[in-house]
Parts: sequence; structure tokens; C-alpha cells
Amino acid sequence: MTATGLSVGRPVDAPPARRFRLTTPVLLLGIAGLVVLLSVARVVTGANDITSAGTVSAALGLAVPIGLAGLGGLWSERAGVVNIGLEGMMVLGTWFGAWGALQFHNPWAGVLAGAIGGALGGAVHAVATVTFGVDHIISGVAINIVGLGFTQYLSKLVFDGMPGGGAKQSPPLPSLPTLGIPGIGDPLRSLEARHWFLLSDVAGILRGVTQNVSSFTILAILLVPLTFYLLWRTAFGLRLRACGERPVAAESLGVNVYLYKWLAVLVSGFLAGLGGAFLSIVAAGIYRDGQTGGRGYIGLAAMIFGNWRPGMLAGGATLFGYTDALQLRQGGASVHALLLVVALLLAAVAVYQLVRQRRTRAALFTAIGAIVVFVVFALTHTVPEQFTSFTPHLTTLLVLSLASQRLRMPAADGLPYRRGQTT
Repeated sequence: MTATGLSVGRPVDAPPARRFRLTTPVLLLGIAGLVVLLSVARVVTGANDITSAGTVSAALGLAVPIGLAGLGGLWSERAGVVNIGLEGMMVLGTWFGAWGALQFHNPWAGVLAGAIGGALGGAVHAVATVTFGVDHIISGVAINIVGLGFTQYLSKLVFDGMPGGGAKQSPPLPSLPTLGIPGIGDPLRSLEARHWFLLSDVAGILRGVTQNVSSFTILAILLVPLTFYLLWRTAFGLRLRACGERPVAAESLGVNVYLYKWLAVLVSGFLAGLGGAFLSIVAAGIYRDGQTGGRGYIGLAAMIFGNWRPGMLAGGATLFGYTDALQLRQGGASVHALLLVVALLLAAVAVYQLVRQRRTRAALFTAIGAIVVFVVFALTHTVPEQFTSFTPHLTTLLVLSLASQRLRMPAADGLPYRRGQTT
């Protein structure tokens, strides 16, 4: 401090730092702006599938297992336990979900069995990390390896020889009911088919989220606000988050840190198992070897993108699900149209960085990125099929790199803890 009371090294006329706050009006405005950009891209490129009901419905289904895995990681890491083993827990969920549905001839029994299978993987992770203090990354990787090998063994033992089954897949599974809002499907379909600017896009999005939605999908969506309420609005959640921030301080106030870490990792495995059960029972209607396809890792990326918060996590899962749905439906044409959306978004970010944040250098690099993406869009007519299959994974890398500057993980996440330690 100087004699005038000002900090040394900070200019007197330096503008105060502006912090972006994601409020409900800002979120709704952002969603509306994104829909407008998608509509512009659809009109310019003619890729009508980027806002069609089929794409939106597929994106919702593809986002659910990623979101459930991300929620599982959120519970675990908020208590201070890194869970790289989400992929293995999802693998267990796919097999046990299929087994439960076939064994009890009820898809909901399969959902519960898949969740329990994932929780068993969580229990192994908790024993290793919480009870015995094993490195969290090593334990998680081991669960991923063991989970894959264990389910392959069980498939050969149980499904091989069943009618329609085999060493790498189960027989067809009973399906869950779908729900929808009656009376609006046909009017929305008619409006979507006219391909009007914005109106048809909104109709397609609404039809995708209100018609033929699996009851499991609705359950998964409800778990997002439930997680927020439990972790941020209850004394239980405060204690659990304290274990991931300051476990020594929590212990000094009478919190059983071991118990809360155990509960968090069990819930983490339970949610990852639910994601696996969704893949086998709802998404495919059958269990297949290697069905998760790395979605446990993408769920971790969605959790990090969401800054360890359930709302932004759901947005990240939806983004990854949407890019996956695009490459599965129209492939190159839809992904090519998405390049225009990315260019417009980068241009908007550059303007925001320059006008609101006064970050000239960051705005310059973002603007250069927008120009490069737009040039690629203008000089091409489609995207090679080899690239479209990589789109979800590329989206994961880009989102994590762009979001890395604003992230704050729990302070004690991944750090070893022993009862009675002083620091």
C-alpha cells in the first residue's frame, strides 16, 4: 500500500474487473440467441435437419447418459474424490441393466439393476480411495479395465446360448413407455415442414422435446434440479461439499468425512450405472459389448465444462449430445452448417471480450478464429465423413480449452485425507 492507500502496481484509472454472472434472464436470452443463429444457418445452408424434431429428439437421448455420468462425477468430486472410473461404472450399468430387465421381465427392474451395478463399481472405488488411500486416478483406471473385462466374462456366461443373445450381446430387451403432450404434435409438424425462418425451427425443437420422450429421459432430467437442491440447499449438501473443500475443517465441526465421501462415491456409481442402463434399455434396446463408447469420459468433460455445477453440466451434456446427433443423421451437411454457427458465435464472443471485458488480445485471437472457421465454411460444401464421426470428441476438446480459464474445482479434490490430520 502507498501513502495514498492505493495498491502498488495498479493504475488509478484501471477499470474494475467485470465478472460474468449466469442469471436466468441471461440464460434464456442466450438460448434464444442460439436458436436464432441455428435458424440463420439453416436458411443459408439448407440443412433443415439442424433444428428438426428428429435431431432434437436424438440429441436429448444422446445427452442423457453423458449427463448422468457427469452428475455422478459431480457428486464424487464435490466430496473430494476424483472419479475417472465413471466409464467402467457405466459399463457395469449396461450389463446389469440388460440382465435385470431380462431376469425380471421388467425394464424398470433393469434400470434399478443397472444403477446397483454402477454402485458396486462405486463401492470398489470408495474402498480403494477413501478407506485405503489409493491414488484416485489409479483406482479409476483399474475400475475401467476390470469393468470391461468383467462384463465380457458375464456376457459369455449368461447371454451366450440365449435366443437372440451371444457372447457379446444380450437378447432384445423390454422397452420403457414414452410420453408426450397430446394435441400439439401434428400442428408443430405442419409448422416445421414449412421451413419458415425461426418459427419452423422453434416448432421442430418443441416437437422434439414434447413428443415420444422416454419416461427414463424425464427421470434423468429431474435428477439435475434434485442434485442442485440436495447439494446446495440442504445441510447434508453443505457437509458433503465441505468434505471436498476443507475436510479438516469439516472434521473439526463434527462431520464424519469418511462417511460423506463414501456416500458421494456410491451415489456417483449409482448415477453412472443409470447412464449405462439407459444405453442398453432405451437407446439400443439391447446390450452390446463396448456400448458406452467413451461416454463416461465425455461425462467428465461435461462436468468440468459445467464448473462442477449441475445446471451448466446439463448444458454441456446437451451440447455433446447435439453434435453427436448431427453426425449420426445428416453427417457432413449438418456439421458443415454448424461451422457457420460456430463462426457467428466466435464473432459474438470477440465483440463481448472487446466491448465488455476490454480484453483486446483475447478478442483479436477469437476474431481470427471466427474468420478461419468462416473461410473453411465458405470454401467447402460438406465435411468429410471421417471428420464428422470425430465431431463430438473435437467438441469436447474445444469446449474444455475455451472454458479452462474460468474453472474452479473443489479445493481438496483428489487430495488424500486421513482422519486426524492437521492440514
